[in-house]
Amino acid sequence: MAPPILKLDDIKLSFGGTPLLDGAGLQVEPGDRICLVGRNGSGKSTLMKIAAGLVEAQSGEVFRHPSSTIRYLEQAPDFDGYSTVQAYAESGLGPSDDPYRVTYLLEHLGLTGQEDPKQLSGGEARRAALARVLAPEPDILMLDEPTNHLDLPTIEWLEGELSKSRSALVLISHDRRFLEKISTATVWLDRGLSRRLNRGFGHFEEWRDQVLEEEEIEQHKLGRQIEREEHWLRYGVTARRKRNMRRLGNLQDLRSQYRGHKGPTGTISAAITEGKESGKLVIEADKIVKTYGDRPIVAPFSIRVHRGDCIGLIGPNGAGKTTLLKMLTGQLAPDEGVVKLGTNLEIAVLDQKREDLNPEDTLAHYLTDGRGENLLVNGEQKHVTGYMKDFLFAPEQARTPIRNLSGGERARLMLARMMAKPSNLLILDEPTNDLDIETLDLLQEIVAGYSGTVILVSHDRDFLDRTVTSTIAPANPENPDGRWIEYAGGYSDMLAQRKGVEDERKRVEKAERAKAQEASGGKPADGGGKTKGKLSFKQKFALENLPKEMEKAETEIAAREAKMADPKLFTKDPATFNKLAAELEKLRADITRMEEEWLELEMLREELEG
Repeated sequence: MAPPILKLDDIKLSFGGTPLLDGAGLQVEPGDRICLVGRNGSGKSTLMKIAAGLVEAQSGEVFRHPSSTIRYLEQAPDFDGYSTVQAYAESGLGPSDDPYRVTYLLEHLGLTGQEDPKQLSGGEARRAALARVLAPEPDILMLDEPTNHLDLPTIEWLEGELSKSRSALVLISHDRRFLEKISTATVWLDRGLSRRLNRGFGHFEEWRDQVLEEEEIEQHKLGRQIEREEHWLRYGVTARRKRNMRRLGNLQDLRSQYRGHKGPTGTISAAITEGKESGKLVIEADKIVKTYGDRPIVAPFSIRVHRGDCIGLIGPNGAGKTTLLKMLTGQLAPDEGVVKLGTNLEIAVLDQKREDLNPEDTLAHYLTDGRGENLLVNGEQKHVTGYMKDFLFAPEQARTPIRNLSGGERARLMLARMMAKPSNLLILDEPTNDLDIETLDLLQEIVAGYSGTVILVSHDRDFLDRTVTSTIAPANPENPDGRWIEYAGGYSDMLAQRKGVEDERKRVEKAERAKAQEASGGKPADGGGKTKGKLSFKQKFALENLPKEMEKAETEIAAREAKMADPKLFTKDPATFNKLAAELEKLRADITRMEEEWLELEMLREELEG
């Protein structure tokens, strides 16, 4: 085993007397791919900053190999003093680093390098910061929420770039799919301590639940032991005084250990406030068009959204997702076409830009709209501090200004306010940003169980797969031209359907080439040496039976699609859902193969028959 190039041991740090880190550790060896996970506010970013040398621990040991280089991706990069993005990115290079790496990375991240850092959007700022830390190819690369504000093509490109990187990685991210693809080890930060699992994030949740279950059993055993000792103290036969005093001291230690145990952080226990039932038809868009200058943002697009639908909207940054969303919800008029909104709509919005947040507001003022100490939740009056507890905020935070909250806490606060408002149409714009895994699970359950209608914009592939019933995406994602297509199912379903369409296009082109070659007197590209004589028995049998096999496969596909259409299936039985999805993919591949085989045999038969 290679010696560590970074080691943190027994790290302790407190804020205002409250311990944030209480014995946490982290060890990084060459080639490590570590994801750092934990609840919002558990100290993940702080531990990473201590490792990077940006924050000093109050106690504990920190070892960094003298020759190792470390680069840290901050959530909020500082562009002060840089006139261009190129200059900012190059400032991260060392004396022996290749400057061309900056040009290469900026190009692949969709930046020219000549942009003014002060004019960057959130996504552009994140791309520039990524170029700066990736360019030197450091020994240790620390990335704090690297996928925030990135679109799906860029996230998938980043996955590929990190997979071939020689740097050891330490990652903090809310994106399950991203962590599953990149990580090979998991460090869980919980109640100030850290635990390590030498397996990737895909195994984390099962392991975490097992650890918490074992902890609960141990705490129960400790309680029973205390009961036995107390019983002996009250009713046991008096022994030597010295022995009694020692046993009494042991009992006091056990009681102290039992009382001092900090259980796991609670889970959010709140339900969304649903409004009156909307009309059956929620939104109807007929051939809507939007153009900015000469650039089409939305070409003629039509859709009917019914009550209970959950629609995901995806696409590269700048493709026009927000524009299309505003048109569908009546906030922006189309240049052409008509949008009709249904009856009795009560809309609740979760905005990724946090524009609804006033940094100077207190948490209580924000949640109640400044209307006293109570708010109405599901028809019942609830005191604001009690409602805050449901979302894991301490009562003393009621008078805390919003500016003091972390990104994750702000996201949780906005979620709390949205859930308190009666609604039957949810508009969620990047709802997963900054949320921890447990809060993401809650949001997923809310969306999946919501009786109203949901339209959400997201780059979180796992969240899309778990929630949406259909996905709207650009027809040409690599070069958006305003055409949008609605696909049934989530992100993975959309990819499968696109692949099916592409396979069909290739099959048709192949058939057309073969026919053109035949018409010109040539031989078909496939089977050219078999054109004389007649079909073999095996070929005849396949020609007759392949249509039956394809029909049987179509029936099996329909049966599995019907089962997967249940929105609660994934939540209740993810193993069955994944099994059905794998079977579905295999059946579709089988049909494609059978279609190609049948077409080749049919063309051969036609040629042999003259």
